[in-house]
Amino acid sequence: MLSSTHLRLSSPFPFHRSKALPIRAQGIPAPPQKKKRRSAVKGGNSASEAEAAAVVRQLLRRTGGGKETIVSVLNKNVKVVRQDHCFLLFEELGKKENWLQCLEVFRWMQMQRWYVADNGIFSKLISVMGKKGQVRMAMWLFSQMRNSGCRPDTSVYNSLITAHLHSRDKIKALAKARGYFDKMKTIERCQPTVVTYNILLRAFAQASDVEQVEILFKDLDESAINADVYTYNGVIDAYGKNGMLREMESVLMRMKINRVKPDVITFNTLIDAYGRKQAFDKMEQVFKSLLRSKESPTLPTFHCMITNYGKARLREKAELVVKKMADLGLKPSYVTRECLVMMYGYCGNVTKARDVFDEILASGQRDIHVSSLNAMLDAYCTNGVPSEAYALLNEVIRKGLVVPNSSTYKLLYKAFTKAARKDLVDALLKRMDEQGIVPNKKFFLNALEAYGSARGSSSDSSQAVPKSSNVKDSSRKPRGSAKVGGLNWGWG
Repeated sequence: MLSSTHLRLSSPFPFHRSKALPIRAQGIPAPPQKKKRRSAVKGGNSASEAEAAAVVRQLLRRTGGGKETIVSVLNKNVKVVRQDHCFLLFEELGKKENWLQCLEVFRWMQMQRWYVADNGIFSKLISVMGKKGQVRMAMWLFSQMRNSGCRPDTSVYNSLITAHLHSRDKIKALAKARGYFDKMKTIERCQPTVVTYNILLRAFAQASDVEQVEILFKDLDESAINADVYTYNGVIDAYGKNGMLREMESVLMRMKINRVKPDVITFNTLIDAYGRKQAFDKMEQVFKSLLRSKESPTLPTFHCMITNYGKARLREKAELVVKKMADLGLKPSYVTRECLVMMYGYCGNVTKARDVFDEILASGQRDIHVSSLNAMLDAYCTNGVPSEAYALLNEVIRKGLVVPNSSTYKLLYKAFTKAARKDLVDALLKRMDEQGIVPNKKFFLNALEAYGSARGSSSDSSQAVPKSSNVKDSSRKPRGSAKVGGLNWGWG
């Protein structure tokens, strides 16, 4: 995912500071004086932005708890609120999942005398709608912008491309994004920038479409635009996800030749790529380079290492990574614990995995993530104790700890089918029916197949939920750990 710094949009309306403006009884500062406008822009930009942010916080505070609607609050402060405040409101409401309120603010703006249709406002709104998966609404705003007399520019198309990439149908989204990109190249005021390329490179990298990544990277290289660290991160990620380590290293060396400093995302991407291929010598060398650099490891750095060591059943190395994380003062998150659950599951130690999962339950977190439950269920299933998995499912539902979703049932269904456990498949279908999850046609066909394979099978089928059983630890050497010379990229 691209850094938010690449997608940040700024309002064309500067925030102005007035002299010694007090907070009135209503909690909203008086409007800035026009006489001070020019001097404020020159010397007090950060102060005026802070002042505008304070106004927005006061407005939002009044809508807290649902006592007042955002429109009623705006109407009460109509003499104060201006377009720059609305721009900040879009940002804050977007963070709080209140995209409908963004549209209410937009409609309110359009009725004000000071409103002027502006690309920056539409670009921000399209961006907010896209992040919330409201692609149709983003398209409606795009048409509204054109109807209001605004001519689309590069920033608007960047927001529109990003909005489409948030849709569920990724194949269709990538085709749409590529279509907009090609259209931008035909319009003089909408020529793609490095931000445009970075958005598309990251999207195609996540889709593992190396061919499109290479085409875009070559196109960028032939243009007058200079690649930045985000560009290289996207290309490195594409090669890394597809196990193309030589090509990835070639891009890395090119990055060094062009004197583009890697950031922590570069290091994390390299660590994950080498870890996936179990080239642990290189992975460890990159980690050492990260420690020597000006960047600092983040939780995802350690998550990659824990998971990949786990897949190779290198439990001791994974536990050393956890110790290193603690030494650096990083507190584990629920994702860290999920990685540990998966790691112990890969290493065949279900007891330790359950201990970590119990820590998650005892953490006092209000909502346990369903991904944490799925990690523990998968640990049980991959270690041949599907009955324990079903017992845990019953436990979390009975205690109301977490609500299983379709991914939970899909995971268990596959495991129960593979184990030829007709009794557990029956019980699982009943659970799904109780929760209102309706399986599709393929699910039922596979369920019938499970019934057939379960005939005559008596292994582990006398009870649906037997007593707890422990699985002994198992370990094996990683596959083909690469033995290579020192990778000194010169960044340490």
